[in-house]
Amino acid sequence: MEVFAEKFDDIKILRYEIPGFEKLELKKKLYIYYLSQATLAGRDILWDQHGKYNLYLRDVLEAILLNVKDQENPEWQDFLVYLKKVWFASGPHHHYSTDKFTPSFSQQTFKGWIDQLKVGNNNISQEHLDADNIQILLQLIFDPEFCAKRVNTNPQSDLITTSANNFYEGVNQAEVEDFYKMQKENAVNKKISFGLNSKLVKRIEVEEEVYKKGGLYGSAIEVIIENLEKAKDYTENEEQVQIINALVNFYTSGDLESFDEFNILWVKALSGDIDFINGFIETYGDPMGRKATWEGLVQIKDEEETKRAEIIAKNANWFEKHAPVDPQFKKDEIIGISLKAINAVTLGGDCYPASPLGINLPNAEWIREAHGSKSVTLTNISNAHHKASLSTGFSEEFSFSEKEVELEKKYGSVSDNLHTHLHECVGHGSGKMLPGVTSDSLKSFGSVIEETRADLYGLYYMYHPKAMELDLIPDLDAAKAHYNSYLRNGLLTQITRIKLGDKVEQAHMRNRQLISKWVFEKGNNEVVKKETKDGKTYFVIQDYDKLHELFGELLKEIQRIKSEGDYEAAKNIVEGYGVEIDYDLHKEVLERFEKLKVPPFTGFLNPNMNLVKNGSELVDVEVDYNTNYTEQMLKYSKCFNTLKAF
Repeated sequence: MEVFAEKFDDIKILRYEIPGFEKLELKKKLYIYYLSQATLAGRDILWDQHGKYNLYLRDVLEAILLNVKDQENPEWQDFLVYLKKVWFASGPHHHYSTDKFTPSFSQQTFKGWIDQLKVGNNNISQEHLDADNIQILLQLIFDPEFCAKRVNTNPQSDLITTSANNFYEGVNQAEVEDFYKMQKENAVNKKISFGLNSKLVKRIEVEEEVYKKGGLYGSAIEVIIENLEKAKDYTENEEQVQIINALVNFYTSGDLESFDEFNILWVKALSGDIDFINGFIETYGDPMGRKATWEGLVQIKDEEETKRAEIIAKNANWFEKHAPVDPQFKKDEIIGISLKAINAVTLGGDCYPASPLGINLPNAEWIREAHGSKSVTLTNISNAHHKASLSTGFSEEFSFSEKEVELEKKYGSVSDNLHTHLHECVGHGSGKMLPGVTSDSLKSFGSVIEETRADLYGLYYMYHPKAMELDLIPDLDAAKAHYNSYLRNGLLTQITRIKLGDKVEQAHMRNRQLISKWVFEKGNNEVVKKETKDGKTYFVIQDYDKLHELFGELLKEIQRIKSEGDYEAAKNIVEGYGVEIDYDLHKEVLERFEKLKVPPFTGFLNPNMNLVKNGSELVDVEVDYNTNYTEQMLKYSKCFNTLKAF
């Protein structure tokens, strides 16, 4: 299988393999197949959550692609790139920066293409071609001020009215804060994740439209439920039946108490090789950190890599006890922690095409403290990343010495996986908040602080003697390789993803820069040294032991901020270290990166999964990797068209 599929603009598309799928028994294959169908069925939900006009935009762009014959026009290639970017981001805003794309084709040309469309072309209805609606569409594509940013995190502005996402309508930030403050005060159960699965709108009064069967996104949720019910016939054990029943109950009722009940069952279910995520999970897409985007993932256990991962989970209490943080912020006992290395089978929603490398759930703090959490690292996704990176020249360009390059090639994959294991299991699974402190105490800075905390746990412990004792790393050089690459990324290479002059916006990027800039500053150019060679800037670690200590010092403060809900301290440390980019350094890095012709962002194609029948009998599920990006996107739009633009 060829890993690389194609590249366009700032994106490369890769393929990932599912090792051993063909050897699975038929029952497991069918369980995976129907879970995968349920994962793909939620695609339109994310598109609509990302923007109220996004499904309309996709319908028109795809209709132009399939019905307009203007391939000789020089602007046609620009149109194709724009469409591919919109597919990738599930809308017209960049998946990382959330800034709106600027098209390279003209409004006049685009209007001419629309004029060639007719009712019946793909999903095109009379409403699609209505003059007023077309005007909105033209505004969406060509007016830089209209729906300019999907997620605005600038605390100086109204986060709701300046964000183009579709979680709120007719309300401002103060009204949102007041609504959920009152909702929580009036609730008997104050533990639920208020507002997680709803859109907040103001008609006459402010009210919630809940995502559920028969409610908002009901037609998509019905297809998800239908495939979950089919999957239930092929489960590996009774626990999986109960989990599916609980999830269906949540999707049917929309009741957040039932979502918590599902999560408790899910986190306790550790038997079986197959698992899945399906639902409204992460809140990064909401500047208030309250509304969750829809995502899905089907996974199968990687037996070999899981052995290493389980060592970490079994020693979670040791890691918690010896963490360099104030004892009052430590859990008395970590319970229910599990860590598996898995191979992704199907990515969906907010996990597709850009995939996470690791996941730790559930997000509800009280469930984590009382019942534990599940962590997974996606081995085949990580391996595909690593294979694709070996021939780019990226490491050679930004590493100060050949030794750094050699360490990266030798240990990069191993150390990346270890840091992800520690980040997901020890990082997200540790620590506690003081009484009265809630997960939304840090407001818009909560996600950055939590990701910073998890990264620091991983960085601190991978260089700790315990890592060697447990045989998690072959030698300290593996940890050094990761320290090199982490700081190189946090101080240099991740800003290749950001336009010159812009600030760091995305939570994970902010956390990596925060950590890297903080240790660089505190080390006074002695622990990490800024070097210049041939007019190029590098950051070179001088003292790994001292760097390890600095990671511990920062972890202590970040855990305090999280545990105490210290908003001002969170704001100061994030804005002081995680947001601003030195203009001259940024310009230099972008110029160096441009010469490599390597897109900074990566997405993945799902393997195709097909039922094989002998008459009416299901006899096999076949997997093939013979698809390209455009084919897969058009297939999903046709086969999983669960929501309508109008």
